[in-house]
Amino acid sequence: MKDKYRATGIEMSVATPASDEEIVVWRNAHLATVAGDRDGLGVVEGGAIVVRGDRIAYVGTDANLPALARGAVQVDLEGRWVTPALIDCHTHLVFGGDRAHEFEMRLAGASCEEIALAGGGIASSVNATNKFSEDELVLQDLPRLDALMEERLSTVEIKSGYGLNVEAELKMLRVARGLETLRPVRVVTTYLAAHAIPSSYRGRNGDYIKDVVIPGLERGRREGLIDAVDGFCENIAFSPAEISKVFDKATAIGLPVKLHAEQLSDLGGAKLAASYRALSADHLECLDEEGAQALAMAGTVAVLLPGAFYTLREKQLPPVQALRNAGTPIAIATDCNPGTSPRTSLLLTMNMAATLFGLTVDECVAGATREAARALGLLHETGTLEVGRSADFAIWNIGRPAELV
Repeated sequence: MKDKYRATGIEMSVATPASDEEIVVWRNAHLATVAGDRDGLGVVEGGAIVVRGDRIAYVGTDANLPALARGAVQVDLEGRWVTPALIDCHTHLVFGGDRAHEFEMRLAGASCEEIALAGGGIASSVNATNKFSEDELVLQDLPRLDALMEERLSTVEIKSGYGLNVEAELKMLRVARGLETLRPVRVVTTYLAAHAIPSSYRGRNGDYIKDVVIPGLERGRREGLIDAVDGFCENIAFSPAEISKVFDKATAIGLPVKLHAEQLSDLGGAKLAASYRALSADHLECLDEEGAQALAMAGTVAVLLPGAFYTLREKQLPPVQALRNAGTPIAIATDCNPGTSPRTSLLLTMNMAATLFGLTVDECVAGATREAARALGLLHETGTLEVGRSADFAIWNIGRPAELV
């Protein structure tokens, strides 16, 4: 029997592994290990990777292959590049319906407020998502996941947040978990009930948190549906004090947190996230230097989302140099969602991060691999080519990593 190992432009037939411990040697490659410190891509010329079962057992040069490689299945990569598989660390991939009409309205000059008054915005996605069953949502969401995976993605974070009631939020998380059983991908689920305020709770944010967000969080934790907890800290959503109530509960029951922060204004959300040692703070266009330093000190990753910046035609750039100066790790993600970032290409996102935000090629590649893994609390498992990591790697027909960007 034969199994196919696929790389861009080639098919390589090798023996089907006889057991979880079978050894495969991938050799004659340029490796971008993205390991070690944050400078450079950790390039190894004439490189090889030895995989035992589903784990990396060796990364280095062909010339120094260990004894365990003798007699193993050999795959000649013919000088291609190998990077860690890509990771999308911020998506709203599970949703019903679409909001293409809002794009037309925005082109015609409509403001976010005008779109919301016309029934658009997050409320539109909430109404559509609540109408779909779990099976119907899966059918809507799989094409988006497939598009991401075509670009050699191994891991994707998927948020709830378009339900805004306990049952619908948990439905979204069950759909996200289900996608992992349908495709060879690692799914990380994030509970984002504190995304917006439903009309029935308008002006009563505290009641919504007490009646919906906290009970859903507790139940989702019991049912094993939640890997992390998120919130939207903004004038149009929730205040830092309100988010603190959610984060207090999350940390009390052993769940890490992350935060949509400083996208439209500076409410101190990044500093709040840092005070909880959050995995990440995301968007950050309005972040100040003090916030960047707080993130660095807490080890919290700054996740930049150029897709939303582009779609909304924003003018305020995230303070990339301040993040660099502070030593804050920088990740990038698609922010795949129906309204403000309707895109399913992490490679396009890497290009946007470079052209719009001024990130370097190395920062873009690391931001979609190592730092994205860090933003999900998975750096011990994936995101770099290192011994002991999961064998999540991508093979590219390129002459240099800049071609990915």
